[in-house]
Amino acid sequence: MTCTVLYQDRDLLVCIKPRGVGSEEELPRLLAGQLGVERVWCVHRLDRAVGGVMVFALSQKAAAQLSALIAGQKLQKEYWAVVAGKPAEDAGTLRDLLYHDRAKNKSYPVKRMRAGVKEAELDYALMESRDGLSLVRVCLHTGRSHQIRVQFASRGMPLAGDVKYGSAVRDCPIALWSRALSLPHPRTGEALTFSAAPEAVYPWQLFSTIQTEVHHEIS
Repeated sequence: MTCTVLYQDRDLLVCIKPRGVGSEEELPRLLAGQLGVERVWCVHRLDRAVGGVMVFALSQKAAAQLSALIAGQKLQKEYWAVVAGKPAEDAGTLRDLLYHDRAKNKSYPVKRMRAGVKEAELDYALMESRDGLSLVRVCLHTGRSHQIRVQFASRGMPLAGDVKYGSAVRDCPIALWSRALSLPHPRTGEALTFSAAPEAVYPWQLFSTIQTEVHHEIS
């Protein structure tokens, strides 16, 4: 397997993570072998079933710098998701208290703070709706386990293909994609932005936005 690399310099690389590949250990090993380097450092994660744009460090110093940017919320992430139904509002903010059960690898919304519970917040904007599904743009303010998946599912809008969180659509992978990343370069401070659209397969190909984005990027 070969990863598409969108950008690389001596400090970092940005690539498109394939679905089905672990982001914390498996993908860094794959990238190290592909690039012929000793090590690639993971500084943030995506669920195994989710694909899209990720940034990795190529030195321990860059890993520390990128981690500091993430802690300071200087790394901006945009996701696309296909959810069941349609949000009541075309745009909004979702806030929850989430508890992640490590044994079950599943997160749950709860009503009060207690040990293991963390605040979760995201903004969303409706892009299109078709055939009982909606394409939404999501920007995270927190990075909790399965955050996007559980916050929409708990409101009756599970992501297509996300059987763990109640999706009735079972004939596709989880319809969640890391669409874009923006960050200052950890060494130079230069503003960097990278994006990639998901493949035009079900359910993504239902939406004209995806068709336009994929055609544009391929051309």
